[in-house]
Amino acid sequence: MGRIAEAFATAADDHRAALVIYLCAGDPSLDATVELVVAAAEAGADVIELGVPFSDPTADGLAIQQASERSLARGTTMRGVLDVVRRVRERSAVPILLFGYYNPILHYGEAKLVADAKAAGVDGFLVVDLPPEEADPLVAPIREAGLGYVPLVAPTSTDSRVVQAAALASGFVYYVSMTGVTGSKDAVLDEAAERAAELRTKIDAPVAVGFGIATADDARVVAAKADGVVVGSAIVRAIASASDVEGATAAVHALVSSLAAACRR
Repeated sequence: MGRIAEAFATAADDHRAALVIYLCAGDPSLDATVELVVAAAEAGADVIELGVPFSDPTADGLAIQQASERSLARGTTMRGVLDVVRRVRERSAVPILLFGYYNPILHYGEAKLVADAKAAGVDGFLVVDLPPEEADPLVAPIREAGLGYVPLVAPTSTDSRVVQAAALASGFVYYVSMTGVTGSKDAVLDEAAERAAELRTKIDAPVAVGFGIATADDARVVAAKADGVVVGSAIVRAIASASDVEGATAAVHALVSSLAAACRR
C-alpha cells in the first residue's frame, strides 16, 4: 500500500474524510512552495496535490490560472517542481500527487518523468486532461514503478465510464462536483457528496470530491459522505492575498487547520 492509500485508510480509521490540498508549484516561488507544503502537512493535510503550472489550464478557474501564470513567469519547470519534492522529503513524508496536464508530461517523456518523479519522492499522478482510453503510455510505467494514479470522473460520467476510469485508480478516484472549473461557486455540495457515496458502492477505491469547496462549512458537508475532500482555489487565493512568504505560510496553516477539523465526522 502506497502512502496515498495509507493516508485514506488512516483517515477512515480516524472516522474522518481525508483532506487533499492543492498548491501551485512556484507560486509565489519554488522556495516558498517547499515551506507551504510542509505547513499544509503540519496543519492536517493528508495528501498534497502539487500543481505543475501550465499555460492552458482548461479545468481551472481564475485563481489557479493566475497562479500558473505567475509561476511560469518566474521560470518554473518540471525539473524545478521535482526538486521541490526532493526538498520536502527532507522534512515531511506527506503523500504528494503530481497534478497537471498532459502536454508537459508528454514533452518530458512519460517513462522518464515517472522514473524521475519516483526518485524525487512523488507518490502518484493526477492528469486532468488524460482520458482513460489514452492513458496507458503513462499508467503503464506508473504501475511498474509502484506509484499511484488518480483518475477523474464527473457528474456526466456514465456508469460504464466510471468503471473504466476506476480500473486505473491506485490511491483514490477524484469526483468533480460539477460541470465547470475549479473555484466555482456553482457546486451543489450535498448532492456531490451523495454521488460520491453512491460511487463508492460501485468501485473498489476511495472517492474524494473536489471543485467548489472553499470553507470549513463546505468541507463539513462533503466529509459527511465522501472519503476525501479536495480544496485548491481557496488555498491559492490565501497565498495570493498574503504580503510575504511568512504571511502566506501562516494563512495556509490556519486555513488547512480549519478544513482538517471540519473533515472529522
